[in-house]
Amino acid sequence: MTETFDEFVVHRSPALSRRAYLLTGDHQLAEDLLQSALARTYRHWRRISGGDPEAYVRRVMYHQQVSWWRRRRVAERLESEPVELPGADHSEATALRLALAAALRQLSARQRAVVVLRFYEDLTEAQVAEVLGCSVGTVKRHAHDAIRRLRVIAPDLVDRTTERSVR
Repeated sequence: MTETFDEFVVHRSPALSRRAYLLTGDHQLAEDLLQSALARTYRHWRRISGGDPEAYVRRVMYHQQVSWWRRRRVAERLESEPVELPGADHSEATALRLALAAALRQLSARQRAVVVLRFYEDLTEAQVAEVLGCSVGTVKRHAHDAIRRLRVIAPDLVDRTTERSVR
């Protein structure tokens, strides 16, 4: 039995929203991105509901984000330090998430998409290339450039993640 579009949105929106945030680095843009992707998905629901509709929505989000980025080409305002909010959770995990989000915002849209797909969604290079509609070599180049840039702009993240994987 295939689920209805409404059921799909209710069940999968939280996970899709997190992915959208990782792609955009901004909560409002993430909401817009997800809403746009779901609107496009709704138009084709009958065709895709029997397969993997979540993969379809993710693909639409990645393509839409790159499209928005190409249209805007406006430099993002980057904060060197995460903004402290009153009463915010000061745990190590929260600090790591904030640092990661700030670092991801400094990558290009393509590099961010590759990093999210490869390391957050754990897709292979071939799968990432298929989702983004480019070659495997392009995925490798973007991943390499992104990781090299992350090591420069956020070396403490590399140290923290290395420590966690050793434990």
